[in-house]
Amino acid sequence: MSEVADISDATFTEVLGSDVPVLVEFWATWCGPCRMVGPVLAQLAAERAGELAVRKINADENPETTRAYQVMSLPTMILFRGGEPVETIVGAFPKARIEDRLDRVLKAPSL
Repeated sequence: MSEVADISDATFTEVLGSDVPVLVEFWATWCGPCRMVGPVLAQLAAERAGELAVRKINADENPETTRAYQVMSLPTMILFRGGEPVETIVGAFPKARIEDRLDRVLKAPSL
């Protein structure tokens, strides 16, 4: 079973160098919608282990990465494929809607 591991400004290169697509959630402890998305992301991490990695980064504690990807609202989820951001989801959504957005990008051919 896969888990949603925490990353930081210092360890963000793991996302950029990943062999599998990585969904990164930018979150904060004070963010209520982030708490709603957390269990959904944990389910996705478990169900898609090996084909999708899921990570989370505390936006308040990691301003460098948050600024670099122009995150203005929380939660923001960015899907990285081949080290590049390919899809951004802003806000808390049901699992099915998040999966639809991910599948639309992941099932498309790589550029």
